[in-house]
Amino acid sequence: MEPPIRSRPASLQPVVRSNCCSRVRIQSQWRWQSTATTAAQAKTTKPQVRPEKRNPKTGILMLNMGGPETVGDVHDFLLRLFLDRDLMTLPVQDKLGPFIAKRRTPKIQAQYSRIGGGSPIKKWTATQGEGMVKLLDEMSPHSAPHKYYIGFRYVHPLTEEAIEEMENDGVERAVAFTQYPQYSCSTTGSSLNAISRYYTKKGEKPKMKWSTIDRWPTHPLLIQCFADHIQKELGLFPPDKRKDVVILFSAHSLPMSVVNRGDPYPQEVGATVQRVMEKLNYSNPYRLVWQSKVGPMPWLGPQTDETIKGFCQRGKKNILLVPIAFTSDHIETLYELDIEYAQVLANECGVENIRRAESLNGNPLFAKALADLVYSHLQSNEVCSKQLTLGCPLCVNPTCRETKSFFTSQAL
Repeated sequence: MEPPIRSRPASLQPVVRSNCCSRVRIQSQWRWQSTATTAAQAKTTKPQVRPEKRNPKTGILMLNMGGPETVGDVHDFLLRLFLDRDLMTLPVQDKLGPFIAKRRTPKIQAQYSRIGGGSPIKKWTATQGEGMVKLLDEMSPHSAPHKYYIGFRYVHPLTEEAIEEMENDGVERAVAFTQYPQYSCSTTGSSLNAISRYYTKKGEKPKMKWSTIDRWPTHPLLIQCFADHIQKELGLFPPDKRKDVVILFSAHSLPMSVVNRGDPYPQEVGATVQRVMEKLNYSNPYRLVWQSKVGPMPWLGPQTDETIKGFCQRGKKNILLVPIAFTSDHIETLYELDIEYAQVLANECGVENIRRAESLNGNPLFAKALADLVYSHLQSNEVCSKQLTLGCPLCVNPTCRETKSFFTSQAL
């Protein structure tokens, strides 16, 4: 699915690290202070994003949904989300979208207040981008200097703002690099559509040569990162319970209407899970489950919370939650997994031990994974994966076809 790993400098060889990063520990005694501190830093600390006065040759646009840095940003975040027709289609969306956003804002603001007042995703993306471009400048001098840009769909810096910055910087080679390892039309597809739509609205052709890393669900270093974090967390369960721990790989769910159109996301998430369990030598029983369902319509299941309840009723009360489709902490990990499920629900169900594997966040090996993906992509001289050229068989969004045409027509 992802470009093959080619020969690379010795500095990029995988290293199994057992002391990756500081983290939230979830067990019978809850310690939320470190979580709040991390989230608070995301809104108060301005990371050293990029050196000034660089003249980048290669720009890497790190694409993601983003998250509000403060509770005051929540409404605008939700407004953009509910108006995104690539993500969802609603009747009279121009009116219903703002109504839903306004109605949901207080509830979501309360959730962000519980995790320190904002999302740390921008902070972690900046940390990952810095590590990535530093390695790339050493690995690939001919495409240096490299500069990373953050392009969020629903909060600043928006994708369109990042593209404009790249054009103004005089970038020659632009790589649209999704930070979702597994492709979905609702996530990566929406971000890529924003790039294509940017140039369509301007009525101009890009000055840069564009290509995209549109999925990477089984990249070896990604798999190694997940396996390392799982092994580290399993080691913190009581020794006599360790082999019985059920690993629940939790990913953001999708409406079945999207799945049934042929969206490749479910099987790509499954591919990641399978590779991780292979790396772990199938040490524990496991399941792939789905979280974050919204509304009454059918969604991909089983749901994470219902699975926890079901296993507890059947005597399986030692559980490890693994966010398998999220590489950085945000509301779905810090609130939904850590508080709603691993604290409130677990207490209600009588769970004995429940922990959550650390997100990849600032793991140096993850920065190497990102650098290797870009390095291999640049070496391949391909504009996109073969999978991107194949639309969903029952696609109803004409913008998707325009986006595929945009990227496949690029001359590198």
